[in-house]
Amino acid sequence: MSVTDRYLTAWEGFWSETSDEQGDAIWDSDPCLSAALHLDLLAPYADRALPVVDLGCGNGTQTRFLAGHFARAVGVDLSRAAVEHARRADPQALAEYARLDLVDAAAVGALHERLGDSNVYLRAVIHQSDPQDRAPVARAVARLAGHRGRAFVVELREAARDVLAEVVQGPGGPPDKLRRVLTHGLRPAVAADGEVSALLRSAGLEIYAEGRTELAMTAFHPDGRRIDLPAQWFVAGRP
Repeated sequence: MSVTDRYLTAWEGFWSETSDEQGDAIWDSDPCLSAALHLDLLAPYADRALPVVDLGCGNGTQTRFLAGHFARAVGVDLSRAAVEHARRADPQALAEYARLDLVDAAAVGALHERLGDSNVYLRAVIHQSDPQDRAPVARAVARLAGHRGRAFVVELREAARDVLAEVVQGPGGPPDKLRRVLTHGLRPAVAADGEVSALLRSAGLEIYAEGRTELAMTAFHPDGRRIDLPAQWFVAGRP
């Protein structure tokens, strides 16, 4: 099983047209506004001697931050172009990067065999995945975490749609960074509230902690306010 050609083409197209400049992708926020905050929430539950796997790593900005806090960091992404971005941005090889289709259970299993139980970082992947792919992605989180790893999952809430609609309908239309996302057929904030927690539990994970937050974007409202999208976070692991 694998993602659809449409979905793969959308991501390859997006990353192929994205520059190496940090922040060029709308979600490529500085780690101090993203992974650093999330690590504070995960840390009480995670064994940092285990590797950390950043699922949907994109250009690796958050992966490189996580590499400084875990024994080993691996960033994986569906898009080969994204993985190439990540490698170029990491000349010191602080982390490792590889292409991985999270829907491909055999490939996910092979990564687990190579790394063993790992901590998992999943930022805003389920919410824009095709509906039939969301359960396999949750199962990939569970498989990679195994019995000893812990997962931090953060996804957009439905309320993010209202924020995005405001931006799209504003003077001049959406900013270029958001326009590129929409042009490639990527659909943010399409998962319903409650769906992510249900998917994690169905994958065999227990939710240890959860809460609400916002995901900082690298684009701004016409009045200069940064676009912050309502989100929900979970720390999960095997019971």
